Amino acid sequence: MKHTNSILYTIILATCFLISCKKKLIEDPKSILTPAFFSTTQGFQQGLDAAYAGTRLIWGNQDYFTITVIGTDEFRRGIDGNSDINVYSSGYTPSTGVINANWRNAYTFINTCNGVIDNAANVDVPAAKKKTMVAEAKFLRANYYFLLVQFWGDVTLNKNFVSTPSTAATRQPMAEVYDFIVQDLKDAIADLPAGLIKDVLPGKATRAAAKHLLAKVYLTRGGSSAAKATDYADALVTAKDLIDTRATHGLNLLQDFGKVFEEGNEANSEVIWSVQHTSNLAFNGPNNSGVSNFSADNVLNHMWVPQYERQPAMIRSTLYGRPYIRCIPTRWTTDTVFTNKANDTRYGKTFQTVWLANNPDPASYPKWPTPLPAGAPAGAVSGQPKFAFGDTAIFMPGVDRTNAQIAASKPLVIPPRNYNSSLSPYMMKYNDTKRANLNFPSIRPVIAYRLAETYLIAAEAAFRTGNMGDAVTYINTIRTRAAFPTGDPLTLQITAADINIDFILDERTRELCGELTRWLDLVRTGKLLERVKLHNSEAAPNILSKHILRPIPQAQIDAVVTGPKYPQNLDW
Repeated sequence: MKHTNSILYTIILATCFLISCKKKLIEDPKSILTPAFFSTTQGFQQGLDAAYAGTRLIWGNQDYFTITVIGTDEFRRGIDGNSDINVYSSGYTPSTGVINANWRNAYTFINTCNGVIDNAANVDVPAAKKKTMVAEAKFLRANYYFLLVQFWGDVTLNKNFVSTPSTAATRQPMAEVYDFIVQDLKDAIADLPAGLIKDVLPGKATRAAAKHLLAKVYLTRGGSSAAKATDYADALVTAKDLIDTRATHGLNLLQDFGKVFEEGNEANSEVIWSVQHTSNLAFNGPNNSGVSNFSADNVLNHMWVPQYERQPAMIRSTLYGRPYIRCIPTRWTTDTVFTNKANDTRYGKTFQTVWLANNPDPASYPKWPTPLPAGAPAGAVSGQPKFAFGDTAIFMPGVDRTNAQIAASKPLVIPPRNYNSSLSPYMMKYNDTKRANLNFPSIRPVIAYRLAETYLIAAEAAFRTGNMGDAVTYINTIRTRAAFPTGDPLTLQITAADINIDFILDERTRELCGELTRWLDLVRTGKLLERVKLHNSEAAPNILSKHILRPIPQAQIDAVVTGPKYPQNLDW
């Protein structure tokens, strides 16, 4: 991305993270990143810190959430979701803001990684430490480039640090970018810590994290026009190696799916790599009014929260979160893919469906009408409250109820046919009930890679290579964990006859729902158009083949004024 506007912004924005003070940036322009600064011990370390800080602009950021979660078969827009990109309408163009934000963020911190890698030879740091730091930078650079190539296909490949603006730029073939990513990850695997993940700081790159990512890169390239004949086999070998050696990394699946995303448990043995967030106001904390200061805030705790407080007996609370319902699950998600609620724990541990009355004002409680509805429970009295403080106020049973059953119920009962854009089951993996103010963003770490996905990557790669025995084994391992402990885990077991790419995608939803991967999963498997048309009625009428790639940001195209025009993706 070698042009004046973007690269200058890249240098300045990375410096904001590096020195963590906007005022200082304005008053001291000498603090802009330069090779000389990277060559100092302080600059080398702070450059790597800045490269890590950039991951908060992805995992936890609203812009990345918007282009990976909504507009898929899993989620559609909620009442507060107003982005044209999520319904693929005519208002979704190369000028759409979230497109430029994600492009810019990736290139910003690729350049920071390049600064660390290119200047390592000049830094007076012990050799072993330096080698590890360079490996960390390569792992991070691979992450940023992997996101770019999945969203945009052919992209500009900057292999070295750019310190001076240019008004020319070209796009390199996707195959070349993938080769660069793979080599970065192979280098990282060779030089990153090989021992227990718990022995490194949370959020730091490890050999296990690089292996997981490499397996996913092979799997993704295997489904692209840049595919190599060995990609699926390489994905299987790499994922299998991580699974087989998981104990040496201190990794294992938790026995309880619900514990994986439990607050305060984000460093559990299933987590391969997480992105750390912080309460430091200079980076991503709320100010005194509860408003975010930087776009690196983790706002995932807000994105799914329905407008529960508008119902009788309910008020806003930190426990239930700030209602900011950017998306709601599709009926396919709530009704079909999670249809086996009797045996599979994952629906009940992914979605909140019960809210307890929390309004201390008795006048707000609903009262039984006169006459009492048929089937009213014993003890119901006309004109008296239906329930009390602490009782269930809202219940979403997940199956249909007749109008008569709803009328005779004590709490507000909402069956699937009555879900709407403001009130529906709440995806609660990013819940944060420990904030001082319910309007604050979260400082919980965001789990980016976990071992359950490694099993699913291995299963998909095994299926693609015709190794159905391994595919069955890896999927059944995940499904066994998902079964109710009081039931028979064999009820969830599958055979080779059950497996096709649609089943694998369904299983990824059951396990990874809302974990910022879905749009990319659908593109990787060639299923984006088909499954959006089948399962997302809001987006179905508009989605076209051109939407398989995101448009190159208009700001990028406009800034290239020297040499050939920067190419746009087909039909954009």
